[in-house]
Amino acid sequence: MELTEINEGKARVLVPKAERIYDAPVFYNPMMALNRDLSVLLLKVVKAKKVLDALSATGIRGIRYALETPAAEVWMNDINPDAFKLIIKNLALNFPGKIEIHEKKAFLKGNKVLVATNLDANRLMNEQFRYFDFIDLDPFGSPMEFLDSALRSVKRKGVLAITATDTAPLCGAHPKACLRKYNAVPIRGELCHEAGLRILIGTVARYVAKYDMGFEVLFAYYKDHYFRVFLRFKDGAKKGDETLEKLGYLYFNEKNGKFEIERSFLPSKTKAYGPLWLGELKNQEIVEEMHKLAEREEIAEKKKVLKFLGIIKEEPNIPFFYDTHALARRNNLEARKVAKIIEILEEEGYKATRTHFSPTALKTNAPFEKVIEILKSLQ
Repeated sequence: MELTEINEGKARVLVPKAERIYDAPVFYNPMMALNRDLSVLLLKVVKAKKVLDALSATGIRGIRYALETPAAEVWMNDINPDAFKLIIKNLALNFPGKIEIHEKKAFLKGNKVLVATNLDANRLMNEQFRYFDFIDLDPFGSPMEFLDSALRSVKRKGVLAITATDTAPLCGAHPKACLRKYNAVPIRGELCHEAGLRILIGTVARYVAKYDMGFEVLFAYYKDHYFRVFLRFKDGAKKGDETLEKLGYLYFNEKNGKFEIERSFLPSKTKAYGPLWLGELKNQEIVEEMHKLAEREEIAEKKKVLKFLGIIKEEPNIPFFYDTHALARRNNLEARKVAKIIEILEEEGYKATRTHFSPTALKTNAPFEKVIEILKSLQ
């Protein structure tokens, strides 16, 4: 395996040379640097001490957690023996001290406890019952096969970070796959990315409740080819009930683009999309603190992170949005600038902002009819 050294954040890591990242014997995706930046920022805010990166590959995420956050103990795991060897090399590259290797485990004890393991992620998490304050699931594809084990391994008031890169099922391109993996009906069209994110969170809510736990969404977003969610758990059956009460369904009128939501265990009408999460997609204080940290910290994709967090910081916690181009097309109108529509809505006393889900969309508490009225007035 031919290696090359790269820098990301405060980390130096060796990664395999390959024409395509998917052909490499150990996976490293430079496009996910922003994902890792945001994860570092959130971990700094929540100040978790015992951290697991369950699917580590090169170890870049776990090494950045150890270098850039207050975490006192960081575990990095991968089932691939080549990845395990590479993680050990990368630990040696970033931290002083002797690495002790015992078959499928390696330890480096200094200012922080660093552990590398070469195990099946589910086995590792099941063995470390209620041990971690923060678990990161960043798989290739769906996270569902790891979810139960993660929920047993994280502390009952801990934080779970989840990435899902199987956007095609969650966004309605493969509805049968979404039914199989997430027990939900997805939607295609302009709302698919927010609906896909909310289906992912809604599925986790149903899993969590059986352990008599609920959660708060600290930060959730869609970017490029993936969904990302950070959840802080709340202990107790009552908290589980409260979390389930935030599930429901989406109804969408294909002709004019009007959507409706229904908070309910079962849908009351046909053509319902979901079940999905209808609660908040962020904790405002957490996002604002992340934005402040990004302004002064050394991170890999500083400009992109600041722009992205800036949009999310302003978004209201309102389910779904109106894509102005799609609305215009569905209603035989000409598209107009998002900024102008937002300006008029705010003048009339409504909340309205851009959204990270689409550059041509806006989130607002104004009714559908008002948005159409404004769009018509700008023709």
